[in-house]
Amino acid sequence: MEERKKEEAEFHNEVRSRKLEEDINKHKYLTSNRKFYSVTRGSTRFVKSFLKRNCPERKVLDYCCGNGELTLFLAEYGAEATGIDISPVSIQNCKEKALDKQLEKNTNFLVMDAENLKFPDSYFDLIICSGVLHHLDIKKAYPELARILKPDGRIICDEPLIHNPIFQLYRKYTPHLRTEWETHHILSKNDVRLAKEYFEKVEKRFFHLAALSAVPFRNFTGFNFILSILEGIDSLLLRIPFLKWWAWQVVYILSKPKK
Repeated sequence: MEERKKEEAEFHNEVRSRKLEEDINKHKYLTSNRKFYSVTRGSTRFVKSFLKRNCPERKVLDYCCGNGELTLFLAEYGAEATGIDISPVSIQNCKEKALDKQLEKNTNFLVMDAENLKFPDSYFDLIICSGVLHHLDIKKAYPELARILKPDGRIICDEPLIHNPIFQLYRKYTPHLRTEWETHHILSKNDVRLAKEYFEKVEKRFFHLAALSAVPFRNFTGFNFILSILEGIDSLLLRIPFLKWWAWQVVYILSKPKK
């Protein structure tokens, strides 16, 4: 295994281990960025709505599935759901969750290198990439995704962006929260545009710029009201061609793979 992939596997084995949960201080140290996900309801709703409409009775891949939350979500909505991840700890967690939810018959979890997939060509109807492409060599990931997607299939990607200097400053001063590869491969405009080399159609939507200002208020009674106002501001700001690339996240849908 390449050194960078070994580092990714080891990092995520640790972050997702039950031993870490028992060490309160270390768990807080390695997961302190989770507070920012309190403001991601806009992108989460968009992605889940897309999956609900498109996953029933379809063969779906959760690409680098982590602890399998989305894989199980897909199975609950009628998909034949497969989750892969480089972390054996993650895959074991997924299998246990599937058993707990009685979804083991609708799910399949495999330890697999995302840049060297073991699936046949044109195998999946739908693929979800949720916060994973920046962990990979994207020039290897895109062609593999295009290869395993059916000609009429679609891929939905939910990824962080690199262009906001404030976000980048935070990433610089919190190296313990991610591997070195991840730190230097947050997606850029060029990475998103590179998808056009492998897919005929790329549709983009941007999320979370002003909304991040709500994070300090996440435990306040009026948090949802504050977040709603800031989401409204984002709906205007993120229409501006330059500013939209300063968003925290982009959701883009890939279709018509070039075979």
